[in-house]
Amino acid sequence: MSRIGKLPIAIPAGVKVIYNAPEIKVEGPKGKLARVLGGGVTVDVTDKAVTVTRNDDTIKSRSAHGLTRTLINNMVLGVSKGFESLLEINGVGYRAEVKGNVLNLALGYSHPINFELPAGITVEVEKMTKVKVMGIDKELVGQTAAKIRDFRGPEPYKGKGIKYADETILRKAGKTGKK
Repeated sequence: MSRIGKLPIAIPAGVKVIYNAPEIKVEGPKGKLARVLGGGVTVDVTDKAVTVTRNDDTIKSRSAHGLTRTLINNMVLGVSKGFESLLEINGVGYRAEVKGNVLNLALGYSHPINFELPAGITVEVEKMTKVKVMGIDKELVGQTAAKIRDFRGPEPYKGKGIKYADETILRKAGKTGKK
């Protein structure tokens, strides 16, 4: 039995969960999310909690059990609290700013990078070097933060580039002079 899959998902006040197989819809104060779930599991929705049980012990059902529970839990947390990812920009002249639905990045290239934000994602920039990606869909927040980081990943010699706030960069020693 999946340790994660057997845990019930508590439904906070103000959140409504509707399950019509195979689709689940979650509505809350921050917005609405919907997802089509895979087979092999059964979802039971009550007033206070959501439980996920698997239909049989096949490999497909066992692997979908914990995943389905985690996906539903992330939907419930997203519409009630939301998710955020913090990025830091390091480097001389590297900066970011938001204009409407576009994130403008100056990352040492010969041209500025204009990144169109996907629907459902908001970005705040503090001091031009700290970028906060926010939204209700955990998968979309993580994917957007990864795309922004890929424009100029951190390099190991000087640490220049875009990194996650909690990420540590393994630094390398540069060349040494002649003796």
